[in-house]
Amino acid sequence: MRLHLHLISDSTGETVTTVTRAAVSQFDNVTPVEHVWFFIRTEPQLQRVFNFIDALPGIVVFTLVEPGLRDQLVAHCAQRGVPCVPVLDGLIDTVSRAVGHEAKARVGRQYVLDEDYFSRIDAMNFVMRHDDGQQPDKIYDADVIVLGVSRTSKTPTCMYLANRGIKAANIPLVPERPPLVDFTKLKANLVVGLTLQADRLVEIRRNRQRMLGLDEAKIRAGGRYGAEYAELDRVREELRFARRLFARHGWPTIDVTRRSVEETAAAIYKLYQERMNPDLRTVLAGGEQDDGDD
Repeated sequence: MRLHLHLISDSTGETVTTVTRAAVSQFDNVTPVEHVWFFIRTEPQLQRVFNFIDALPGIVVFTLVEPGLRDQLVAHCAQRGVPCVPVLDGLIDTVSRAVGHEAKARVGRQYVLDEDYFSRIDAMNFVMRHDDGQQPDKIYDADVIVLGVSRTSKTPTCMYLANRGIKAANIPLVPERPPLVDFTKLKANLVVGLTLQADRLVEIRRNRQRMLGLDEAKIRAGGRYGAEYAELDRVREELRFARRLFARHGWPTIDVTRRSVEETAAAIYKLYQERMNPDLRTVLAGGEQDDGDD
């Protein structure tokens, strides 16, 4: 069934979109039709949204700070029998009770230009400068280094890590080429290897060739995306080479065959947290923390 979703926010709408998509993804045979209404901060803007809600009723999900706009939206939906969900209210109420005071209603407060924000920008710049093995002499400054053969989602994974403030770099692995960096000097970094099932990687690489507009003649001619690039035996050889390298250095390995980029980045972020916080690693391992003698 088609389900109309009116996503209303007085800011960028990132929160309301993410939460709604996470919820709807749990239902089979539902095709969500999103109507996004971001930066809604005045009554005239809200009135225009009402016209669409009336024409295409479904579910309204919102994050609005201004009480007057919230009340109008809730009342309008109630009059028309349209479900209306304030996605943050329950959590904000819980936090308020925990800390003992009310929240300050400020639009877009999570996007304040603070130290954390600029740290994430610096991390994104770092990822772009060190994508695909660029500037290998400076790659040792990375918090996380991601290794893998071509088309194992190294770059998008690093971008997701950067959004969490992690300076990530990625290095492509090609059996015939000498390594871009001295692997023995990476002991201070978290190094993670990405791997993939061979048949799935062949499919991804063939799609890459099609996206580049390569016909059979150009593929047979060779080059970076030539015939061997998506040939099964060659792909298996590359993956064996990568896995042996990961095992030799004792680097954690993640099979991304059935993982989204977001899940891969989350797994690496967890490894990074454990590396930076030994106490957390102890807890996750099921051990007890030693507070030492008084």
